[in-house]
Amino acid sequence: MKGIAVSTTVNGDAVEYVCHGRETLLDVLRNHLGLIGAKEGCGTGDCGACSVTLDGELVCSCLVLGAEVEGRTVETVEGLADGDKLHPLQKRFLDGAALQCGICTPGFLIAAKALLDHNNNPSESEIRYALAGNLCRCTGYDKIVRAVSAAAGDMRRQQKAQVKRRATK
Repeated sequence: MKGIAVSTTVNGDAVEYVCHGRETLLDVLRNHLGLIGAKEGCGTGDCGACSVTLDGELVCSCLVLGAEVEGRTVETVEGLADGDKLHPLQKRFLDGAALQCGICTPGFLIAAKALLDHNNNPSESEIRYALAGNLCRCTGYDKIVRAVSAAAGDMRRQQKAQVKRRATK
């Protein structure tokens, strides 16, 4: 079987790989690129454990073919932190004990980031709606929702501080 050559951007880095036509983006990320944050929980797009963003939109990587991302931009949980500095969502998930076994955590983080990229001040119901495609069997959802809300506040404060710094230069 002949493979398909793909050039794309993953977490800000240009990457190239060869995949089979039926190989999912999830399999490509894990098996070809060594990015194992996204997990296969169901393989049918029902659990959200494999969530990534594709051109800024939240998708289940188990439902996207690896060949479909040619020339597009993929963001995974591995791209959230800036070196050793955790993203505010990661920090709040840790501080608020919003994780337990960790299988669902990458998907929740990516879904929450996708929400906050479009709405930096979501209500509790907006957070719950945005995370509705992600399932957790360990922690329940209240701690996760609180962590996302707290991270949104942190991100708004960081953004205000950056604007202030620019204004004083």
